[in-house]
Amino acid sequence: MILTILQDSNEIIGEVISEEKTLSIYNLIMDGGLGGQIIIAILLVLLALALYIYFERFFAIKAASQTDSNFMNQIRDHVSHGKLDSAKVLCAQANSPAARLVEKGISRIGKPLADIHTAIENAGRLEIYKLEKNVSVLATIAGAAPMLGFLGTVVGMIVAIHEIANAGGQIDIKMLSDGLYTAMTTTVAGLIVGIIAYVQYNHLVVRTNKVVYEMEAKSVEFLDLLNEPI
Repeated sequence: MILTILQDSNEIIGEVISEEKTLSIYNLIMDGGLGGQIIIAILLVLLALALYIYFERFFAIKAASQTDSNFMNQIRDHVSHGKLDSAKVLCAQANSPAARLVEKGISRIGKPLADIHTAIENAGRLEIYKLEKNVSVLATIAGAAPMLGFLGTVVGMIVAIHEIANAGGQIDIKMLSDGLYTAMTTTVAGLIVGIIAYVQYNHLVVRTNKVVYEMEAKSVEFLDLLNEPI
């Protein structure tokens, strides 16, 4: 008798396990309703945009940070010997933000140091603007993505409450599943996209600051060169 009961229990447990639904990202998205699917689609577009901006800026900033350690020594030799054209060619070959600032200063040699300093500062602002191109979009995505996820949470809860109101007092979990799926999946997706964009933004800011510091160092070194006695 006991053996029969145990066998029946094992059969029931086996049937329950076999009927257990597997959890997948695709099913979560598709079971979340139209509202959740729209928000997930928007978040995927934002994620793709964030990845594109990050890698495009990453390689651009990486290229801008690559300078020859002997660059300023060569500039010093050319300027001290009056070979300004050769110095400009060297700057053009370097093709970096710092080199373009030095080239701007070389083109102003012969004018007052204040004018040279102002020209370098103006050129520096333009170079910084180029380095920071579209980086602010990452900050926007980092802030907007979680908000879109929370919007999905609100939409999902509204759907769930609407189903409860139409249930006539008889609450069925299956009726609430669409709203709950929307609430949970959009929140998770929004946080994931926001975190990725936030990390990417801060990484680009750090790398940009390094290039800016290098530009400032080269500019100061060039101005010091002009102040040296001939």
